[in-house]
Amino acid sequence: MSEVAALVLAAGRASRFGAGDDDSKVLALIDGKPLVRHVVEAALASRARPVIVVAGHAGGKVCAALDGLPVQIVDNPDYAAGMSGSLQRGVAALPQGCGGAVVLLADMPRVSAAIIDRLIAAFEDGAVRPAAVAPTFGGKRGNPALIGGALFAALAHLSGDVGARALLQGADVREIAVDDDGVLVDVDTRESLARLQAGEA
Repeated sequence: MSEVAALVLAAGRASRFGAGDDDSKVLALIDGKPLVRHVVEAALASRARPVIVVAGHAGGKVCAALDGLPVQIVDNPDYAAGMSGSLQRGVAALPQGCGGAVVLLADMPRVSAAIIDRLIAAFEDGAVRPAAVAPTFGGKRGNPALIGGALFAALAHLSGDVGARALLQGADVREIAVDDDGVLVDVDTRESLARLQAGEA
């Protein structure tokens, strides 16, 4: 088992997308499959273990979309308070001794297992591990980010709708350039979904 886990954040309401009270943008289909399932399957195809999914809004449907996959589901009933709570609950569920976690957003279906494994390899390379590892494409930092265990305690001080990016400010972040723009492709609105479905992302 890798000492680096995967945390898939899939709890948010995603108000910009305009999903209903019992629906979620991460259930929208790309290539006939829900966004969240794309992300989780990439995590499962990587070295990261365990794979933990934080659900909340439309949690029952999110869980159903992952039926048959060997993942641990963590419920975040306070999902409306923002992403920081989901991140905190996910980290709290990590096994003892876990050295880090790749934080994946459930609305980024083009992130591949190869990218996740590159982050893990960069984290493990060298005598001194960085606080975090993040990919870049075309000079722009993307997602997912690998957060090292040294930053876990700082999570307790986050609040509101902020995620891993807030932790990385001022931290020792090792950036790795990748040739895959999937690290920048997310689905925030129905228009961005339509572009991705049309292959224009």
